[in-house]
Amino acid sequence: MKMILAIMPTNTSEIVSTALLEAEYRVTKFASTAGFLSGGTTTIMAVANDDKVDNALDIIRNLIPESEPADSARGRVTIYVLPVKDFERV
Repeated sequence: MKMILAIMPTNTSEIVSTALLEAEYRVTKFASTAGFLSGGTTTIMAVANDDKVDNALDIIRNLIPESEPADSARGRVTIYVLPVKDFERV
């Protein structure tokens, strides 16, 4: 099992989280801050079985809008895939 953390602009997070939920991934999202005194980012956490990680990453990558060359830092997403040793819902 893996935990996918995807840090993205807030305006992109709604469509990505909706698509992941529709694909039956468990998703949590929360406001975050990236860079020095910047804002407007959301972090999405999604749990996926090892065989479903690539599909989740494809969903995320396909929904990220192309950024303008002059504004290449905006609109980009940072993705981490971490191993999950244990998972429990109570």
